[in-house]
Amino acid sequence: MIVHDCAQRSDAWLTARLGKLNASRAGDMLATLKNGSEAASRRDLRVQLCLERLTGQSQENGYINADMQRGTDLEPEALAAYEAYTGVLVVPMGYCAHDTLAAGASPDGFIGDDGLVEVKCPRAANHLAYLKAQSVPKEHLPQLVHQLWITERKWVDLVSFDPRWPEPLRLFIARYQRNEDEIALYQQTVERFLAEVDAEYESVLALMETYA
Repeated sequence: MIVHDCAQRSDAWLTARLGKLNASRAGDMLATLKNGSEAASRRDLRVQLCLERLTGQSQENGYINADMQRGTDLEPEALAAYEAYTGVLVVPMGYCAHDTLAAGASPDGFIGDDGLVEVKCPRAANHLAYLKAQSVPKEHLPQLVHQLWITERKWVDLVSFDPRWPEPLRLFIARYQRNEDEIALYQQTVERFLAEVDAEYESVLALMETYA
């Protein structure tokens, strides 16, 4: 793992992420239709990474809705609540890149030598659903597995925080443990996807020569 010491969402952080499969897009990389064919989100991700490699410019659309902004604004408060509840110290982290593959992750923090924390500040209905289910939400599993793969950590705490709820319902924590078989299979899936990105990149270079 290569650690880039930069503030998340900074220009340096955006540059470090260029052309890489990042944890936040792991779900798109795994997306398929019911018939097993490629979903549009997976195709779009492949093309996005190809375009970032060609241009050296981020192709993130930059769109931030009210829910996303709320999550960003509440993250420090959520981490403080997590630290107070668990008694552990969260160490901020910038960007963690894979040693050899074009992939990386930006965990919300490291905990000791073995752990990670990933914070979500969802809508009230989603937060309540997490509290009732008492398990890691399935929609976040690809991101968590990707983070464990990149960082080689043993576990990650998924934290859902919503201060609109009265105590003790504001904080939900679900721990996801590293599974070596799952990690090995996930890396194979990533390698196949990145090979497709490489092939797309080469095809575009050939297309550019045709139109030159």
